[in-house]
Amino acid sequence: MAILTLVGEEPRHGYQIIQELSNRSNGMWQPSPGSIYPTLQALEDEGLLSSENIEGKRVYSLTEAGRGYLSANARPTPPWEEIAGDPSSGFHTLRREIFQLGAAAMQVAQNSNEDQLARAAKILADARKSIYRMLAEDEG
Repeated sequence: MAILTLVGEEPRHGYQIIQELSNRSNGMWQPSPGSIYPTLQALEDEGLLSSENIEGKRVYSLTEAGRGYLSANARPTPPWEEIAGDPSSGFHTLRREIFQLGAAAMQVAQNSNEDQLARAAKILADARKSIYRMLAEDEG
């Protein structure tokens, strides 16, 4: 949705999209070329974007279908504002915890024996399952 929103403002090439997402989210969202370019290709394959080479750069524009999709799925807040919002928000708290958990898991991966690796893998699997159970409770 963020890519379509940006391209809906004006045609852009991939690097411009990466820069805009980073700038508008105050650096909280820094997508890599490895995530942006395949997404652009997928959106083009779906008929939501078209592209043309301009001065050696592939520049993407919204198609009629892309404009219709944006209109039908309009959000009150742009995605980058949700990401860059209040640092004490639930999103930012969760994001910090995810990064801290990842750092702890990497420490285990680099400095542990087989028993500790197996125990850490079980803890992570249990946490993942608990999160999905929590989401399932909200749906019912």
